Amino acid sequence: MEMCRPHKANAEMTKNHSDDYIKFLRSIRPDNMSEYSKQMQRFNVGEDCPAFDGLFEFCQLSAGGSVASAVKLNTQQTDIAVKWAGGLHHAKKSEASGFCCVNDVVFATLELLKYHQRVLYMDIDIHHGDGVEKAFYTTDRVMTVSFHKYGECFPGTGDLRDIGAGKGKYYAVTYPLRDGIDDESYEAIFKPAMSKVMEMFQPSAAVLHCGSDSLSGDRLGCFNLTIEGHSFNLPMLMLGGGGYTIHNVARCWMHETAVALDTEIPNELPYNDYFEYFGPDFKLHISPPNMTNQNTNEYLEKIEQ
Repeated sequence: MEMCRPHKANAEMTKNHSDDYIKFLRSIRPDNMSEYSKQMQRFNVGEDCPAFDGLFEFCQLSAGGSVASAVKLNTQQTDIAVKWAGGLHHAKKSEASGFCCVNDVVFATLELLKYHQRVLYMDIDIHHGDGVEKAFYTTDRVMTVSFHKYGECFPGTGDLRDIGAGKGKYYAVTYPLRDGIDDESYEAIFKPAMSKVMEMFQPSAAVLHCGSDSLSGDRLGCFNLTIEGHSFNLPMLMLGGGGYTIHNVARCWMHETAVALDTEIPNELPYNDYFEYFGPDFKLHISPPNMTNQNTNEYLEKIEQ
């Protein structure tokens, strides 16, 4: 495993975002927000996307790191690139959304498209990958596939009827799931769906958004998935995405790093300075709580059709 330090993105930031929006992100600071009140409302900065010291540098590093990861894949320096701090999939062309100010996923995918005719984007975060889907909604070179909670859940999009438009019609695939889905149910829908996608779309590169907020125990996730259901073995760019229970995020990223390296690691966590955070079981793999799986066989069959 090789560790890389990302560059700061600059000119490429306007490939997915408007000039006005990037100029605003470059200028806004906590101490001058009163001067930008109209722009903050226009660009949806505030609430869940607040201005903070170093915001624009953070955006530059976020975008630059994901682009650098895609470059590693394009130049065949690796067959798996990992950026756990990436996956800000809600940001739109001129709008911050859901803790996401710039969409590093789109930047990375655009970089992959320089070398690959077709790129597959898979999103297993509990929230619909709306920003990425919207960016590629009218192209047949990117297929977006999102497995997410639907209904009273941010961002409220990702209906079965969202299938793309123009050249991109049928290249947006959504799986709106209900609360409590477990590994068995998830695999029953994920494996055949992705097998069909791979067969029909035949991508030469893939991006996987591994949001750990679909793990059981996450503060914002209700999908009741254990880490084992997140395992994949495809050459791709892996991005961390959402996750709001910090010890579960650490578990997820550790496990998925091991999967990417084809390395087995023990379930018993070794003692370390943060050991107390992983109680009461102190295990890598967590036991799912007793949550009712509202995804009946009939419902899963319906959304598969």
